[in-house]
Amino acid sequence: MYCIAQKRRVAAQLCAVAVCALTASVAHAVVVRGMVRDPLGRPISVAHVRLVKGTQVVASTTTLPDGSFEIRSSEDGRFLLIADAPTFSAQVSDSFYGRSLDVVQKNLQLTISPIKQDITVTATGEPMPVQQASGSVSLIDAEALSTRVGVVNELRLQPGVAMVQTGQYGGVTSMFVRGANSDANKVLIDDVPANDVGGVFDYGTVSSTAFTSIETHRGPDSVLYGTDARAGVIRFETPHGTSLRPVLTYSGDAGNLHTWRNEGTLSGTYGKADYFGAFSRFDSSNALPNDRYHAATSAANLGYSFSATTSVRGTVRNAVSATGTPGAWDFQGLAQNGKQGDQDTYISGVLDDTRSNGWHNTFRYIGARKREQARYFAAVGTPDGYGEYFGNTVTIRGANGTRATGQVIVGYDPFPTYYEMVNNRDGLDYRTSYSFNHHLSLVGGFRFQDERGAFRYPLYGDNDQVGRSNYDYTLALHGDAWHRLFYTVGGAIQRNSLYGTEGQPQIGLSYYAVQPGRRWLHGTRVRFQFAKGVQEPSLNAQLSSLYQKLVALGDTASIAAFHVSPIGAQRSRVYEGGIDQNIYSDRAILHVTYFHSTYGRGTEGVPVTLYNAYFHQNLPVALGSFYLNSLDTRSAGVEASLEYQVLHHLFLRAGYTYQDSLVKQSFSSDALAVLGGSSTINPNYPGIAIGQYSPLVGQRPFRRPPQTGFFIVQYTASKWSAALKGTTASRADDSTFIDAYSNSSFDNSMLLPNRNLDPGFTKLDANVTYQVRPSVAMFTQLDNLMNNQHMGPIGYPSLPFTFRAGLKLRFPHE
Repeated sequence: MYCIAQKRRVAAQLCAVAVCALTASVAHAVVVRGMVRDPLGRPISVAHVRLVKGTQVVASTTTLPDGSFEIRSSEDGRFLLIADAPTFSAQVSDSFYGRSLDVVQKNLQLTISPIKQDITVTATGEPMPVQQASGSVSLIDAEALSTRVGVVNELRLQPGVAMVQTGQYGGVTSMFVRGANSDANKVLIDDVPANDVGGVFDYGTVSSTAFTSIETHRGPDSVLYGTDARAGVIRFETPHGTSLRPVLTYSGDAGNLHTWRNEGTLSGTYGKADYFGAFSRFDSSNALPNDRYHAATSAANLGYSFSATTSVRGTVRNAVSATGTPGAWDFQGLAQNGKQGDQDTYISGVLDDTRSNGWHNTFRYIGARKREQARYFAAVGTPDGYGEYFGNTVTIRGANGTRATGQVIVGYDPFPTYYEMVNNRDGLDYRTSYSFNHHLSLVGGFRFQDERGAFRYPLYGDNDQVGRSNYDYTLALHGDAWHRLFYTVGGAIQRNSLYGTEGQPQIGLSYYAVQPGRRWLHGTRVRFQFAKGVQEPSLNAQLSSLYQKLVALGDTASIAAFHVSPIGAQRSRVYEGGIDQNIYSDRAILHVTYFHSTYGRGTEGVPVTLYNAYFHQNLPVALGSFYLNSLDTRSAGVEASLEYQVLHHLFLRAGYTYQDSLVKQSFSSDALAVLGGSSTINPNYPGIAIGQYSPLVGQRPFRRPPQTGFFIVQYTASKWSAALKGTTASRADDSTFIDAYSNSSFDNSMLLPNRNLDPGFTKLDANVTYQVRPSVAMFTQLDNLMNNQHMGPIGYPSLPFTFRAGLKLRFPHE
């Protein structure tokens, strides 16, 4: 009996120890909670959720009827979640670090569509399914950029956008969104404003290296992003490390036009830290003399998680490029001997914290350092004995059937040898969001930016410097009702040291008349959005404004007499409405959007003599010309796009945009000349008024084709993938910008009528990738298969057919 009692006591003690151990294990577990929903926010019950560490599933569960789940693990480390459910596609979360006692909140969104459904951040400030956003958003992922050198050709493949590149690799490239000016878009790199002060941004020197996604929001978004988001927002994001072991990748290729490229990345995680680094170098001679281009890009993204809810992250991107500046070859018949260099650095530091009640806060430091230099080494051409150099005799042919023959001036002696532009920015950005429940959340923020700019032209002794301090306050509500109606209501106040205080409202509605389902035409969404935007003037517009020039002359009497104030904000107002229709059991999605945009108080140069004559004023003639907020334009049109998963391996995307843009008001030299009863006319085309430097009232703005389109055919198999991508554009209005004093006959015979002067074009690109081994892939990129060299502004030949072929290596291959 004693032995039996002793054995029972030992067994009881062992059970107690086991219970304590189990209790301690659970008490010190990582707890992951969340919800699994469909794209409309409806809960998905009985979804299978797995917690994965490395390649091992460490815990799993199923969701409750309300879509909620909870998983516990006694292990510390870096995890991710995988969720799937019958009739839904699987979803994988971002990786996260969890430690004992951490409670992690992770929500997952599943979709029934075979077409990839994206999450947008740009449209709302917080991650949200595109299906709930009321604005027009396009996303480009890293896979689409994997064989590209830059980002320009992928940015063409979206509705409502026209990319205009002046020249070849490295040539200045502008984005026109829905007929607005090219400087009316806010460009963010890791949420650091990348524009020059006043909005200018050159996409031609941006490498495809180290971007995990590019997101484009068409329409004003000053409510979230402040000044310069007058027509759209383009957001670039750097990847971060996710693998447990270090992963090294290398890509090397070469092609025609003495082109070669090397790129390497290193990424991974180590305990609570994650890291990503990249470097690339690209070189090409281009197809014109004196036009060699090279670009070196480096990027880093380092993160550290104090816990599952609090982390810090720092990113830096540095780009150095140099390109020749041969000028307008078709106008000169020769290449100028010059060089332009750019050095751009963007820095971000973020503290991210999420409270247990779901209150999310981010504190971000933003820094940008941009420097551009242009240098001409010697004048080229034929000297005429008067200090001028002429190019060769050429015949200029416009796409509208007009032509002109002659010589234009390409340089002067003494030749302007050097200029430099500097745009620097530092700031603090605070963003907060709070979810009251599953149906209502609030996003607010405060932003401070200190901007400094300089323009230096040593030949003329110019060294102009400007500084601005700006404050933004934003607040927006996002919500839904019955998982069918989604809405956004917000507003922002910008306090700019130059133009004062401006306010912008934004209202967006999205309603599912027919909810998505696996039947024909199940999934009908109606969208509407109204928003206003604001943009600060450029440094040049500020320095050369009427107010600033009168101050420089000490003419306070004219300032008082004519009530002259500093140059003001440029504004926009946009209405848009659309329908999104799911077709054929969600295998296809059709998007149609109508937009009506007005862009008011734009800045433009105004000559004092014409201004005085037309308005019967007596401003000092010594002003020469000055900038005013006197340009108004409007644009209306339709965007349509279709995504279709034809087969399991075959995907099609296509789009078309029609826009009707015109100039409503302008006081430029060309417009005032017409209003005053005279105009610039080519003697060979009598009776046709020509806008020499700017479009005339009632005409289309320059370099904005009224019709654009694109298509993508993508085939993906286990070993190889291939894609054919095409873009089209109709003819666009433009000018040769050659005046009476810039040609050998000293008249306007080299100036052609504006209407449809730029050529329309079709551009076809293709790429093929073959996976030789798990760690080795071969690829090729073929651009401009039709060898069309007239795809840019008149006078500037585009790149001919180019090809590149190379290898991609990854170690280890998992």
